[in-house]
Amino acid sequence: MAVLSKIRKRSGLLLLAIGFALLAFVIQDIFNSGMKSISTDVGSVNGKDISFDEFRIKVANTEKNAQNGQQMTSMQASNQVWNQEVQVALLNAEFEKLGIRVGEKHIIEAFKSDPNIGQNQMFLNAAGKFDLNKFKDYFKEIPNGMQMLKEQEKNAELRAKYEIYNSLIKGGMYATQTEGKFKYEAESNKVSFDFVMVPFSSVKDSDVKVTDEEITTYMKTKEKKFKSEESRELDYVLISEKPSAADESEIKKNVDALLLPSVRYNKDTGKNDTIQGFRTVSDNADFVNANSDIPFDSTFISKQDLPAEHAEQLFNLPAGEIYGPYMKANYYCLSKGLGRKAGAKVKASHILISWEGTQVPNKKEKRTKEQAKAKADGLLAQAQANPGMFMMLAMSNSDDSSAQQGGDLGFFGPNQMVKPFNDFAFGNPIGKIGLVETQFGYHIIQVTDKQDAVRLATIAQKIEPSEATNDKIYTQATKFEMDAANKDFAAIVKQAKLTTNPAVRVKAIDENFASLSNQRQIVKWAFDGDTKIGNIKRFEIVNVGHVIAKLKSIAPKGLMSVEEARPQVEPILKNKKKAAKIEAKMKGASLAAIAASNKVTVMNAVDLTIENPSVPNAGYEPKVVGLAFSSKAGVVSKPIEGNSGVYVIATKAVTKAPAIKKYDDFIAKVKQQAVGNSGRFMQALKEDADIVDNRADFY
Repeated sequence: MAVLSKIRKRSGLLLLAIGFALLAFVIQDIFNSGMKSISTDVGSVNGKDISFDEFRIKVANTEKNAQNGQQMTSMQASNQVWNQEVQVALLNAEFEKLGIRVGEKHIIEAFKSDPNIGQNQMFLNAAGKFDLNKFKDYFKEIPNGMQMLKEQEKNAELRAKYEIYNSLIKGGMYATQTEGKFKYEAESNKVSFDFVMVPFSSVKDSDVKVTDEEITTYMKTKEKKFKSEESRELDYVLISEKPSAADESEIKKNVDALLLPSVRYNKDTGKNDTIQGFRTVSDNADFVNANSDIPFDSTFISKQDLPAEHAEQLFNLPAGEIYGPYMKANYYCLSKGLGRKAGAKVKASHILISWEGTQVPNKKEKRTKEQAKAKADGLLAQAQANPGMFMMLAMSNSDDSSAQQGGDLGFFGPNQMVKPFNDFAFGNPIGKIGLVETQFGYHIIQVTDKQDAVRLATIAQKIEPSEATNDKIYTQATKFEMDAANKDFAAIVKQAKLTTNPAVRVKAIDENFASLSNQRQIVKWAFDGDTKIGNIKRFEIVNVGHVIAKLKSIAPKGLMSVEEARPQVEPILKNKKKAAKIEAKMKGASLAAIAASNKVTVMNAVDLTIENPSVPNAGYEPKVVGLAFSSKAGVVSKPIEGNSGVYVIATKAVTKAPAIKKYDDFIAKVKQQAVGNSGRFMQALKEDADIVDNRADFY
């Protein structure tokens, strides 16, 4: 009791001591993390924050609604949502600056232009027109419908404003009379000249060196082009989880054993049962499903879909006979023939003629069902009269995307097409041309080929590393990790007889690492505040193996690192140095003398234009052709540094195009090009904006 009394008396001091300890722990953690504040925003655009709470909901919805059943990682969804958020923020700022406003009519038009809404049968009236009331009523009848409707209206308002904004930009893209005249002259004025060209390749790469300082100096002259986000460079090695020769032998032995009867103990009866082998078993599907890593497939398979190296044997395998064991990818397989079927797959071409109301997005023209039938009948008559014209008829008339391939649909199996189409294709001989109606329209069909197919019962067992093999690989990887922590990384790779990989550079929001997809864990480690240059870490990747990574360098935000820029910059600087060496040798009073001293020949270019400055046997050389236009005839020029070498030219003749009164056609060309460039406005807005991306703190 005395002890308990003393503890009670001192409990206040004890709690105070614990409090100080916790406070010290928190303070230490703050200092260790560099006093970094935890933001609740995933980023900002021109000072406007993007809330993480709202952002993560959109990311989750994007993941859930991934199209075509494809899986989407959180980072992929994050990238998609981030790009949308940035674009919306930039556009809204532009809309506000320009005073762009929209009303209900604009929003309704935006709904109509959205195929998922404007062409949805649920929202169309009896006349096939979009009905706003039907659209709104739909949302009233579903949970959270009104909130969803508000979101739809918000999106429609944004699209409507965007249409106005985009129209303003395109409307501002004009071309002047002077530009039209320049375009005409660039296409029509011609120059002919003789030239000598000494290619850069005549100087060995080893004869010119480019230093890190020279690359940095060059990048500083074009900072915008070589701007880079903060990055990390890592050395790494991959120790793969691969089956050993013993593992392969064991799997092959197991597969071989399935051919013959076996004895297995039956727990229920307490007796040994004799199990039939694959050769004699009658229930092939049950046997395959009990012994194969790939379930029984009852479909007929054409020869072209069989493994190429075994296709001949498998396709001609008699019913009941066995082929194998054989290798197919990472599997040991046994196949039993179950029969052959003639005409199991059909190849056909078609011409689709749709009408208003069918579910075809890109109709070539508007027509009623009666008009479609009349056109289809006419095309059928043409195709039957001249089957060789089918491809051309499809290319010029079909509403289906297969029109680009002349209507060719390739080979397909039973029930892959809608029933009327399927029945015609499989029920008629090769060469038959006919007409069927489906919900998509009228199809003029030509049966072009048929294939026989075989049915096989295939046992496939995957060749995987055993537990003992994986234990050896794990031991090797952990030993490498410990050795590399204290020794030279490259030396340990060589000592372990592993493959040397090029260093990998990653940015904070990257997900993939080298050739390995979805390795966000490695990137996050590289950017962790506690990870220092020289640190080593092992990462276990399921079904792949072990990656042991070393942080090699850190490049802050700003200019690219020299290593990153070298592949782009070094060839440019090398060519400049080569040009100086070549120019020093291009001396002489005439082109012939210069050519002789450089062991090349004098060549000539005839009727080149500014618009098409392609020099014969040399390539695209606008600088050379431009100087030829401005040079005095017969005078040998100074050396000109081109794209592929150093040139000396002597202009022979410049032919001016005849004067014309109007340049309308050429003005139209310039304007069309300018309108095409209008789509670059978003990139321009991004480059001019202050965008802060904090996603690496959350994902």
